[in-house]
Amino acid sequence: MWWIFLSVGLAAAGLLVLAVFAARVFRAVGELAAQVAVSSEALGTAGDRLQRAAAPLARTAGEITRR
Repeated sequence: MWWIFLSVGLAAAGLLVLAVFAARVFRAVGELAAQVAVSSEALGTAGDRLQRAAAPLARTAGEITRR
């Protein structure tokens, strides 16, 4: 009879360990999502700055090729 209690106890302990790891993964995914949002915003800003900086160069390049 003791082996039934032992197996149930080990199963409960295993589920507890899995729950702890699931909570850690959930927290890490939340942090990753926040980092991706920040990086996406930074990339959007950098893309806008690059587009503004490239506009005068594109006009100059167009004038050079026409000559």
